[in-house]
Amino acid sequence: MPLDVRRVRASFPALREGVAHFDGPGGSQTPAPVARAVADALCAGLANRGSVTAAERRADDIVVAARQAVADLLGCDPRGVVFGRSMTQITYDVARALAKQWGTGDEVVVTRLDHDANVRPWVQAAERAGATVRWAEFDPDSAELPVGAVAGQLGERTRLVAVTGASNLVGTRPDLAGIATAVHDVGALLFVDGVHLAPHAPVDVAALGADFFTCSPYKFFGPHHGVLVAEPQLLQTLDSDKLLPSTDAAPERLELGTLPYELLAGTTATVDFIADLVPGEGDRRSRVLTSMRAAEEHEQRLFCRLLEGLAGLADVTVHGRPVPRTPTVLFSVAGHSPAEVYAFLATRGVNAPAGSFYAIEASRWLGLGDTGAVRAGLAPYTSDADVDRLVAGVAELSR
Repeated sequence: MPLDVRRVRASFPALREGVAHFDGPGGSQTPAPVARAVADALCAGLANRGSVTAAERRADDIVVAARQAVADLLGCDPRGVVFGRSMTQITYDVARALAKQWGTGDEVVVTRLDHDANVRPWVQAAERAGATVRWAEFDPDSAELPVGAVAGQLGERTRLVAVTGASNLVGTRPDLAGIATAVHDVGALLFVDGVHLAPHAPVDVAALGADFFTCSPYKFFGPHHGVLVAEPQLLQTLDSDKLLPSTDAAPERLELGTLPYELLAGTTATVDFIADLVPGEGDRRSRVLTSMRAAEEHEQRLFCRLLEGLAGLADVTVHGRPVPRTPTVLFSVAGHSPAEVYAFLATRGVNAPAGSFYAIEASRWLGLGDTGAVRAGLAPYTSDADVDRLVAGVAELSR
């Protein structure tokens, strides 16, 4: 079944303001069921996880349910789901833990395409360990990162490769399965930043070949926190810092302090909402896959409409033309700074922000420096009217 965008939009109170939101890559809008789940958890009796009081059991149930929900979303083992404050925080934690096993002569590979949260933690950890950092570079014209660009940086001393599942700046979707094969052939680990991939495509972590996969629920309708998934056995090998009384068992040993139960309740509601984007029968995992395929088709149809509209404007330059890609476009308007375009569109009820969006290496590699350009990203709640309003706004400014 195709996505019923009117039905989807009706669940988002923020859309009643009449703004066309193309700022989803920085954080999506939130549907009412997710907000209610957060509020309900906060209003219920909660305590630290346990089995004696009802409040303890309720907290435990929330955590267990959230791990299973993430497993249904990403096709992973719920015992390998780790929750953290953000993807950035989790990546720093894993980098510090893995770096304890690195030394002089070891190598870590990062890419010019990635958000800095999947670059700097590895660069800094490698520097402290005395390891060497090698850079995989993407084509600045197409913005594509071929498997060979990563494979060419691999060697017998490669310990880890960090790569994005989808560029948050230009939408590039590298061939993760092909990269994973090359990485594993040299005995290294693959850490995938899936923050911008998970909102736009069905994900099967095992099929992608990722040893570690991260994402952020607030990018796909959920609360603000981060998620890491890996095989439980791999998590157990991490020499992660923790408090003495904390359990030695994964995934809990990687979760510092008391978990935000209300946010986890919201995450479960988020996965349930995604599974119901296209109403149907079956288990939650199968419904998630069906819904995400429908959302992907909807977004790609609108994205073609957007690209065609921008292509018809002589003063507009679109940066990169990767295939495949998420519905994300980075563009400039001749004679206007990115900040000016951003501000003008806002007066027309269009939220399309400007900047490098922490993908600082990618922005510089594209020749845009630290200023970047204007970014427009689509979501399942984006409508044809939204796209037309964005293109009309850019055309008006261009004239």
